[in-house]
Amino acid sequence: MNVGSKRKLTSTVWKEFKRVKMLGELKAQCIYCGKKLSAKASSGTKHFHDHLKVCPYRRSKFALKDRNVTQASLRFAPKESRQLFVENYSFDPEVARRELAAMIILHEYPLSMVDHTGFRRFVSALQPLFKLVTRNTIRKDIMDTYMEEKKKALQYMAGTKSRVSITTDMWTSENQKRGYMAVTTHFIDDSWTLRNIIMRFIYVPVPHTAEVISEVLYEALVEWNIDEKITTVTLDNCSTNDALIPELVRKIGKGKLLLEGRLLHMRCCAHILNLIMKDGLDVIQPAIAKIRESVAFWTATPKRVEKFEEIAKYVKVPTDNKLGLDCKTRWNSTYKMLDVALPYEPAFNRAIRVEKLYDCAPSKEEWAFAREVVGRLKMFDDITVLFSGTNYVIANVQLFKICEAKTKIKKWSECGISIIEQMSTKMIEKFDKYWKDIQGPMGIATVLDPRFKIEFLLGFFECLFGHTCEDCRQKVEDVKTSLCDLMKEYQLEDDEDNTESSVPSLVSSGFLSIISARVANRRPMVARFRTEIDRYLDDEYVPVETKNFKILDWWKVARTLYSTLTKIARDIFTIPVSTVASESAFSTNGRVLSKHRRRLTPEILEALMCSQDWMRRKYIDATNVNKPETFWSCLQEIQEGMQKLLL
Repeated sequence: MNVGSKRKLTSTVWKEFKRVKMLGELKAQCIYCGKKLSAKASSGTKHFHDHLKVCPYRRSKFALKDRNVTQASLRFAPKESRQLFVENYSFDPEVARRELAAMIILHEYPLSMVDHTGFRRFVSALQPLFKLVTRNTIRKDIMDTYMEEKKKALQYMAGTKSRVSITTDMWTSENQKRGYMAVTTHFIDDSWTLRNIIMRFIYVPVPHTAEVISEVLYEALVEWNIDEKITTVTLDNCSTNDALIPELVRKIGKGKLLLEGRLLHMRCCAHILNLIMKDGLDVIQPAIAKIRESVAFWTATPKRVEKFEEIAKYVKVPTDNKLGLDCKTRWNSTYKMLDVALPYEPAFNRAIRVEKLYDCAPSKEEWAFAREVVGRLKMFDDITVLFSGTNYVIANVQLFKICEAKTKIKKWSECGISIIEQMSTKMIEKFDKYWKDIQGPMGIATVLDPRFKIEFLLGFFECLFGHTCEDCRQKVEDVKTSLCDLMKEYQLEDDEDNTESSVPSLVSSGFLSIISARVANRRPMVARFRTEIDRYLDDEYVPVETKNFKILDWWKVARTLYSTLTKIARDIFTIPVSTVASESAFSTNGRVLSKHRRRLTPEILEALMCSQDWMRRKYIDATNVNKPETFWSCLQEIQEGMQKLLL
């Protein structure tokens, strides 16, 4: 703060000096280097000007601003040359601040690290010219980074031609006792690559009713301008989510949704499979109780863990996989507990002689039963992992995997082991409860897989509902009708998009194009899209045994034959079959919102979560520039090259 006389200071040097009192004497302090000079009225200002001319910190600042001064740094040449080269670079404090904010976002460092003495000394040693910011300033830099990245994301989504699918899930923070909703968007970009990004991480006020959640979700969709581009919304199975969908349809409007919203609601397959498997495992809990007790006993204290590892080494059992108890709400954790414990059977048997307190060792028959259970559950664990994927298309194989699972469960009812047969009965009951009606997108996605089409769809329905089920063919016809209705909607959109450009294109393309357009207009719209569907269904199947089949690459090539159907396939294949993409945000958030960071506001929390996701994906894309081409992508390039030659 300036002190001393209140007389107005007119000299320009006072823009770079401030008056301070030191031991009762008035001084002028340089704002760059902190040097103090006499500020008596009789001294004048010439010595101020002289100092500014030679002040090293002032010269550094203006040199960096003008980009005229560079600082040399050492760069290592390749190892074989064993030489050092000197190269020039310009230090920009603003770039350094942005990179500091990006580092904190990407690696979830605490914002207070900029106040840590060790970190400040480290930065000063690296670059003395960099003035490290405070916690409040880095918070502002993080928000600026978030807004900048959000602007880019909004522009990117605005240019996306395909529709998008949404997954969303709710989570309550233990440290803040607040409810948050993660909204993840899934789409296929112009290069026909499946993408997903965290769109919002929103604080949702209580009560968490369908009306409140739908309002928050709808506002997020409108903000990102995708409320009219929604294909489906994938949600967990609960009554609140069932009530949420009609509210969302009402807010968006049926006319803006595919088939008036009939395809909008997708139930999380991973959640349904978890419920089915949980019911089955409840039956066998008594049979595996001693294995669970044994795992709990030997993982109770660090001393017991070390002792058990010594026992395992004595009986020559590898200890790479550590024992761990299962979680009651996740069936696959029980599977993994058993799968890890089975190789330790000799160690458990040996432990009976070593530890007197260990009195819950499983019998030989119980170990054999656990091995039987693990062998049967492995396929379901593989299906859960498949359904949880976000970087590849799953919608086309969802129905196939569901049928495979039900077939396996049915076979268990004839295995001759009574407890496994009871387990099968329980699982079939739950299976039929949730999958007695196959959702529309599942059937359409199956038809649009060139390996399956109609005949395989019929086979899948017969597997689910019985070979003598009279409704199977009707169900297939319903799926085909829905596909035809989608073709109508997409054809109408194409006609509306081409209305304005139809006249100049006819003029420029000559007489033949005029006649062609007249012929197309005379044909009924139904004939136009039915011909495309029929051609696709009549074409040869892709062999189901084809290795490394990439369905997006296939449709990328086939778009020259099925223009409208390709657009439908592109939108249908964006549909995620589980909410894992949104749930995974909460595992990250558990670290971001730790007990030491409970004071983070919802705004800064969303900035950290979303920015981290966007920036990580940007860096991943940058490192995958030279990814290997597939057969179908190479074929697409050849086709495009031939089209250019023909033109």
